[in-house]
Parts: sequence; structure tokens; C-alpha cells
Amino acid sequence: MCVHCEHELAATDLVPVFSWITLRGKCRYCHQPISWQYPIIELLVPLLFVMSYTCWPYGWQANGLFQFIIWLTFLVGLVALTVYDLRWMLLPNKIVYILLGLSIASVLGKYLLATGGVEVLMSSIWGFICVGGFFYLLFQVSAGKWIGGGDVKLGFVLGILVDGPLNSLLLLFFASLLGSVISVPLLVSKTLKRTSRIPFGPFLISSALVVYLFGTAITNWYKHKLLGF
Repeated sequence: MCVHCEHELAATDLVPVFSWITLRGKCRYCHQPISWQYPIIELLVPLLFVMSYTCWPYGWQANGLFQFIIWLTFLVGLVALTVYDLRWMLLPNKIVYILLGLSIASVLGKYLLATGGVEVLMSSIWGFICVGGFFYLLFQVSAGKWIGGGDVKLGFVLGILVDGPLNSLLLLFFASLLGSVISVPLLVSKTLKRTSRIPFGPFLISSALVVYLFGTAITNWYKHKLLGF
């Protein structure tokens, strides 16, 4: 329904992007503006799907195909969490717990369909400890002032997904770097105050996207170019 007049929307009002364009960004019934955020999100999800397919690093055998299906479902949840956190500074448990189930299914798929056995499980446990444990420590030390409980839960989920200590460190590094690049200029310009709350979920989610799809390539480049092996 329309968020302004609460009129029940017809099917023709709900075609992603196309309906917003044909309606010229306004409700058909009350003529109130429809936020540009809706078509942006509707475009973002298929673009992420296409990028994932194009850059998919895990092959198309049984395990790779299974992981791809899990990942596309995961992406929908990550986009929803990003919107929630940006709008309301919330990471709803209902979505986080669904993603937790998907991340566990991803690990089980690797264990059953790919070679690696116990190493696969141990790698995911390391990710769980490194990312989730780090955020849990920050949460406890600061009594929830530095980071929220939702970020801690999401950290545990993404730690399982990205897999292993190296990717976990990459995730923490990119999330912190992205947070600094965006937050520091806002603080310098006094757009934000030092006491302002900033949603960290989008930084964490963006970094997880990069690490999941390109983490192995990044670590291999680092080892070859900078370490010489």
C-alpha cells in the first residue's frame, strides 16, 4: 500500500523501477511523491546479482552452484539490513538469524560437496571467532557505546560466511577503512559530532561483499606482489 494514503496498490504499481518511472515518482491515487530510494534499491539487487555471476570465484560444479544460490539469497538479506540500518539504526534479528541459517548451510554445503572435510569447518569457526569475537570484545569493553549488539551478531554471521582468518582480517580492515574514509570528513566538516551515532552495518556489509567475491584474489596479489610468494 501507499505509505501516504494507505491505498492498496495494484500489480501495475509494483513493477520494479518501471512503475516508478511511469508514475513519474508519484502515487497514482494520492499523487504524493514516492521516494527515489525505492527504484535505487530495486536496481541495486539485480546489479549485485549480475556482478556476482560475472565475478563468481568458486566455479560452477555442485558446490559452486550451491554456494551461488545461497549467496544470492544472502544478498537480498544484506541489502535489507543495509536499508534498515541507514534508516533506523537497526539490524533486525529476524533477518540476521535467517542469514545465520544461510551461512551455516553454506558451510555444510562446502563440507558435503567439496573437498576439505574438517578443514572447512575449522576455517568457518576461525571466521566466527575473528570477526564476531572482535566486535563482541568492543561491545563489552565499551558497554555498547562503540558498537551495537546488532553489529556483533552480524559480525558472527559474516565471519562464518567469509571463511578463515585471512578473509576475516580483510573484512575488519576494509570495514574500518571504509568507516574512516566516510566518517572523518564528516567530522572535520562538523556535519557529524564526536558523539553522533553512525550505522556501522553498511560498512561491514559492503566489505563482506568485496571479501566474499574478491578476497582470495586480493590475498594472492598481496602475497605475490608484496611478500614475493
